[in-house]
Amino acid sequence: MIAHLRGKLIHKEPGQAIVEAAGVGYDVAISVPTFTALPALGAEASLYIHTQVSEDQIALFGFLDREEKRLFERLITVSGVGPKLAIKMLSGLSAERTVQAIRGQDHAQLTKIPGVGKKLAERLVVELKDKLEDFAVAPVAGRAIAGAAVDDVLSALTNLGYQRPAAEKAIEQAVAKDAALKDSFDELFRGALKVIR
Repeated sequence: MIAHLRGKLIHKEPGQAIVEAAGVGYDVAISVPTFTALPALGAEASLYIHTQVSEDQIALFGFLDREEKRLFERLITVSGVGPKLAIKMLSGLSAERTVQAIRGQDHAQLTKIPGVGKKLAERLVVELKDKLEDFAVAPVAGRAIAGAAVDDVLSALTNLGYQRPAAEKAIEQAVAKDAALKDSFDELFRGALKVIR
């Protein structure tokens, strides 16, 4: 089984990376947070790998962060969650947010992820809420930020092509600098744009 892969990054796009190691190009499925953190093409990339073997294929799922890989492996223990859906989940919500949503039994947050319906969200909570104690998470900050403009600015940033976790973080940082921003769309939008990566 392949557990780790290091080599030259020869292709990357949201959901996929190809890493060349010892003359072989490995096609690896990746989450959006891993994609955004990958180095430039031609640079050396190092990924933690989960190898999934089925009757008709061997699929590699790669993660820059070991915690994200551990969470992925917990998610696929839930019936109805295959590796592709688990990658989609980690692309829709950061690993930390996913853990917070499951621990906090926040079905609404989980059902925002494409492919996760009400029943699956309930199953995730029931099956995993007591199995994620070993994941370190910061206090829930994102949902603590309530304000007239927060959801609208988040929607605007994601419509511009920014990934949801990055947009949420930018809004949190902007509000941390000036709490009054959360009630003004224009000011919060400008403040978030200044800090988003």
